[in-house]
Amino acid sequence: MTYPDTITLAKGAHKDRSDGLCLLEAVAWFAGEPHSDHPACVSPVLAAYGRSLNDALGDDSRRLLIPFISVLSRTAGDGLDEARGYLALDWIIRVYTPAWLDVAGLTREARALRDLRCISDMAAVQDARPVVLSAWDAAWAAARAAARAAAGAAAWAAAWDAAGDAAWAAAWAAAGDAARAAAWDAAGDAAGDAARDAARDAARDALAPIVTQLQDSAIILLSAMIQPETTT
Repeated sequence: MTYPDTITLAKGAHKDRSDGLCLLEAVAWFAGEPHSDHPACVSPVLAAYGRSLNDALGDDSRRLLIPFISVLSRTAGDGLDEARGYLALDWIIRVYTPAWLDVAGLTREARALRDLRCISDMAAVQDARPVVLSAWDAAWAAARAAARAAAGAAAWAAAWDAAGDAAWAAAWAAAGDAARAAAWDAAGDAAGDAARDAARDAARDALAPIVTQLQDSAIILLSAMIQPETTT
């Protein structure tokens, strides 16, 4: 079928196509499948990431996902999901988290995460684990201090609530069982709790540039995850 140039991707799931289309619902339409945001033709890893990313983006940025509709429809069962999971986990650890640590002034912890080798296998996960847990401990302490003082690391905490939370959840969902170690769950839950406690609405405008930067990076990640064997 020829996909309409005028398509608009909308946030969330929809009861039918007349009600709107999210990215994965558009893929189902393109592939000739029944209306669903869980089309059979899409890798479950990419589907998890795509659903969350679709909802994390604003309307203008969401349009950037339209070119991925056709290529997503050919990813189910292609044997690349483990590599995709590691790409998502690597992005969480070496791109997403350091960006917010920098906002909080935790530049040493941010640099330590960026300096980790690429998270491409379980050995790399194990090597990174103490560095990541140390960074989370610092972030947790900073967020708790921000909640009490509404200063300093408050920007980091608000960022999770403003936009980052959705992008982090998207990549975390995509990482799935292929790349996730149990210890990360506890660290992630703690950081999420701290962020919710410390969020400050006043920081949203100041955080807009980094939110945009990470959303752009998240879209690039989607492209890399579709063909992970070409990613170096």
